[in-house]
Amino acid sequence: MSTTDKHPGSAGSDTAGPAHGGPDDDYSPAQLAAMDRTELDRLGARYDGVEVLHVEPGPVPGSAVEKQATRQVTMWFALGAIFAVAFLVVYAGSGWFLPSWEWEVGADAWSAFFTPLLGLTMGLSLLCIGIGLVQYVKKLLPHETAVQDKHDGSHFDRVTTGATLMSGLDKSGLPRRKLLLGTLGAMGAAAGAMIIAPLGGLIKNPNTGNPLGTTSWAEGVRLLRDDGTPIRPGDQQPGSLETVFPAVEGGNRQADAATMLIRLRPEQQLSDEPREGQADFSYGDYVAYSKICTHAGCPVSLYEQETGRILCPCHQSQFLVTAGAKPVFGPATRALPQLPITVDDEGYFVARSDYIEAVGPTYWNRERI
Repeated sequence: MSTTDKHPGSAGSDTAGPAHGGPDDDYSPAQLAAMDRTELDRLGARYDGVEVLHVEPGPVPGSAVEKQATRQVTMWFALGAIFAVAFLVVYAGSGWFLPSWEWEVGADAWSAFFTPLLGLTMGLSLLCIGIGLVQYVKKLLPHETAVQDKHDGSHFDRVTTGATLMSGLDKSGLPRRKLLLGTLGAMGAAAGAMIIAPLGGLIKNPNTGNPLGTTSWAEGVRLLRDDGTPIRPGDQQPGSLETVFPAVEGGNRQADAATMLIRLRPEQQLSDEPREGQADFSYGDYVAYSKICTHAGCPVSLYEQETGRILCPCHQSQFLVTAGAKPVFGPATRALPQLPITVDDEGYFVARSDYIEAVGPTYWNRERI
């Protein structure tokens, strides 16, 4: 389209206005302020070189068609809000007023359906919001087809564009459709909370409660085999190893709590040199060390009783059981943490406390725990 057409408001001149559209010289701010929104909308359209090709008005206000369309749109937005709230209930309620979610093979019904429920509620919420928006545009908004020349903006353009936007809001019918407006606000709040809620997992401090520096071992907690049976001194042969877990709920599934209970051979007990400050951590010829390699966290499940070496099969680190499980070969640089043990009144092995140092791989801030 040509940009040299005569513009209204230019005193009948055939001279084209500036390239940015409506010239500020034609209308002062006071003149623009005196016009109502409809006049500004039409004036801005003319100065912007807008040509309206077709106008299809929306439903008549208060008509049965409008009321039916409003109910339909409100229903979809309300469903979007309900499903968004359901997502938040499932996401935030797990472990609070709903069962705790845990990923594991053969999990209970709640754990098995937790993630699918999140996906289902979020998907239904977004689907309902999308359908509601489509229905709102198709059934409640007037449809207008227009073409416009592109140009730079000015104060005139800013004022008239603002009027156009506000006029569009009036034409949308939202200010007078209070129920729809309220439902739209509730849906927006619920959907916004649903979308940002998963970000809580990214900003939550993962070290709250010092999970990297503590385990379920504590004073008086019994040492149990994988089948849940306790152990007494004498149950093992000299030179043997038994993997034990804390006698707490789910203790045999806690990766950081797996511990090796080793009964030293007589000659090993004579040559045993515990680490400084840990001479009383053993009980008789029994010692207990973490089963988690201090290099990369693999299970150090191989034990050579003749040499007294505990081997990690992943990267071949070796720890000497008669030297406080210090590394003697391989990439590991830190000894396996030792669990202080004793026996209770019934003669079963129990822990005297938790590990006094963090178990598992050495990481950048381990010394801060």
